[in-house]
Formats: sequence, structure tokens, C-alpha cells
Amino acid sequence: MEQVNIGIIGGSGLYQMPELKNVREIEVDTPFGKPSDAFIVGELEGVKVAFLPRHGRGHKLTPTELPFRANIYAMKLLGVDYILSVSAVGSLQEKYAPTDFCIPDQFFDRTRARAEESTFFGEGIVGHITFAHPVCAELGDILEASCKTVEGLKIHRGGTYLCMEGPAFSTKAESNVYRSWGMDIIGMTNLQEAKLSREAEIAYATLALVTDYDCWHEEHDAVSTSMVIEYLHKNVRNAQFVLKAAVKKIAAKQTPNPFAGATRSAIFTAPEHWNQETAKNLEAIIGKYAVK
Repeated sequence: MEQVNIGIIGGSGLYQMPELKNVREIEVDTPFGKPSDAFIVGELEGVKVAFLPRHGRGHKLTPTELPFRANIYAMKLLGVDYILSVSAVGSLQEKYAPTDFCIPDQFFDRTRARAEESTFFGEGIVGHITFAHPVCAELGDILEASCKTVEGLKIHRGGTYLCMEGPAFSTKAESNVYRSWGMDIIGMTNLQEAKLSREAEIAYATLALVTDYDCWHEEHDAVSTSMVIEYLHKNVRNAQFVLKAAVKKIAAKQTPNPFAGATRSAIFTAPEHWNQETAKNLEAIIGKYAVK
């Protein structure tokens, strides 16, 4: 299978880039089913990247329906060490205005129906990954530096991304509670991606594109799909510029993926007691830790 070091998860505007050369599609099968769509592989500024449309082309999958395990495992099979996740988010604080970019460093889980899609472990192999710092700080630095190359772009480094179930947007009561908890931005997808990436020993960071003030703001008390899409389109071109700069910086960096061995100490089940079918399904992640 073709190998790619950098993966990008996002919407269609991110892989329909005029600068993307030698584009081809790659279908990847995983033990967890098919990913959201075929991967779009190409060269961006001379760097090979693999794009995955998170919701499928045409935006056909709700956040709850996303095959998170298949998406991240497919990245692993492709050889990806670094994932940049580009996502539309709502703002829970005044300072995060529509069209701003945010690089969060924490996540808070408010999903309810995704237990199976939140971990690779179970079914005979128990693992508890360290997740106190869910985002790769080095990738965060790269995204921040890349954002600064885009004139007029307002960026925020740090903050907490609250991941809600969806697909409905928040009630006003929920939005105000999240604000009182100190949450900064709100979305529906990145928590599972971050957890699974850590289990798969892939460095992960989010580039969040602020599209609205959720529903807490007095002047924006109802979030609509049309509002989100309007601001998302305004953000997409800037996101493309950021990604161009970021992939060059990742390709040029000297230090290795800091999470390359993260799963070794997470596995509680001794290799001689592993369920062999589960071990086979997780070969790309834990095969190197098996009894030889």
C-alpha cells in the first residue's frame, strides 16, 4: 500500500486545492469497515499528503455515524505519523469571533452514543492510553506558526474544545452551562479522532475554524446551517494557506513523532493472554508489542 506521512481530515474545500498535484484516490479497507470515503492523495508544495473527507463527499454522514476507528486505522495503514484535523466550531466565549482560527489544546467529552468508536481496545485486549494532554504540542506550534503566515488572520492558541453528540446544535441552557464550565469552542467530531490517534501512536492537532457564536450570544441566539456554511466558506481559503505552510514545516522538522511508542505502556493485557482475533485486527498498532 502507498505510504504517506501526513494526513489531513476535513471537508471538500481542503482537498479541492489548485496547488494539489498528482492527485489520485486510494480505497483503504480496515478491520473496522470502510472509512468515510476514499482518500485523496497528492502532493502539496512537494509534500505527499492524504486527505480524508470526514463526512464523506457530499457530507452524507452525521457526526454520530462517522466511522472514527476505520478513519484513523486507515491513516495508520497508510503510514501516517501526523494528522491535522480541520473542523468548523462554534464559539462559547466572546473573544472567539466568527472567521477566527483556534488551535485548542484540550477536549471535553459530551458525546453519548460513541463508546464503540472511541477506542480500539476491548474484546480481549485492555488498554488505557495516557490522554492528559490530548493534542501534540509540536503540531500546535507548527499550526500557530503557519497561521501567522496568513495576513489578517486572527488566531487563538490553546483552549478547550467541547465535543457534543449532535446532530442538533445546543439549546441555550446547554450553551450557557458550557460557558460557565469555562469551555471555549464547541464541535461534534474531534474528541474521538484525538483519542484514537493517540492509541494509534499518531500525533494529532486541531485547526478549528470558528463559524458562529453558538446560541448563547444575544445577537446570535439561533445557529443555522446556512450561517455555518457561509462562514466556513470564508474560512476555507485561509485554511488552505495554513495547511500549505504546515505540511512544509512538518516535512522539514527534525524531531520524530513524539507518540511513536505511546501504546506500549497503555496495554494492560499481557501479550500471551491477548485475544488473537483482536490482536490480528490491531496488528498495525500493537503487532510490534506481541510475543515473538
